[in-house]
Amino acid sequence: MEHLVNFWPLLGVAVITVAFILRINPMLAIIAALLTSGFAAHLPFVKILELIGSGFLKTRNLTLLTLLPLAVVGLMERHGLREGAQTLITKFNQMTCAKLLISYLFLRQLTASIGLTSLAGQPQMIRPIVAPMVEAIALKQNPQLDNTSREKLKALAAATDNIGLFFGEDIFVAFGAVALIATFMHEHNIHVELLHIALWGIPTAIFALLIHSARIYSMQRKLLPYQSNAKMEKN
Repeated sequence: MEHLVNFWPLLGVAVITVAFILRINPMLAIIAALLTSGFAAHLPFVKILELIGSGFLKTRNLTLLTLLPLAVVGLMERHGLREGAQTLITKFNQMTCAKLLISYLFLRQLTASIGLTSLAGQPQMIRPIVAPMVEAIALKQNPQLDNTSREKLKALAAATDNIGLFFGEDIFVAFGAVALIATFMHEHNIHVELLHIALWGIPTAIFALLIHSARIYSMQRKLLPYQSNAKMEKN
């Protein structure tokens, strides 16, 4: 008799997806997904709590490493990090949103390619520094910029970090994805060195840099029509 697989626990994935779409508190969404999957798997409530507690104990050090930088960044924001970043960037008259984001994209790819994936990121750099800088430059060029456009620019800054990290870390020979590719190819009798896989990540990273740079320039033209310095001074 064939063993029937219970797919009902996968409802937890649907719960967390819908919760994120509705922008429900992430912690509540995760707890709801855990309970949904647990009950769908016919686990007692006590057993579900035991699994949650066991998972927390196994990753408590990771949680600490995640929360400590957030606390530090939050403290710095409270003492004017965002305002300081905005004030600093407005002193560069020739700086544009595109120049700033493309420079950050290049540096993000470069640092990720040598394994420094935690050097930057969404909570450490984008939210407290890069996004406020982009917003300050945009408001300097167009003081009447609406909130929707400002949010799109912030989202573009976040996407820039994601793309830089994703395509940059594939060049790092010790990255897990590179090892996974090598293992998969070896299982199919295709023998290739890790270094060769990492080197072939370079053209992909270059194309990602060029394509996303074009997207950044396109977004800038759409949201921030070019204004000459003379017009900006008159305004």
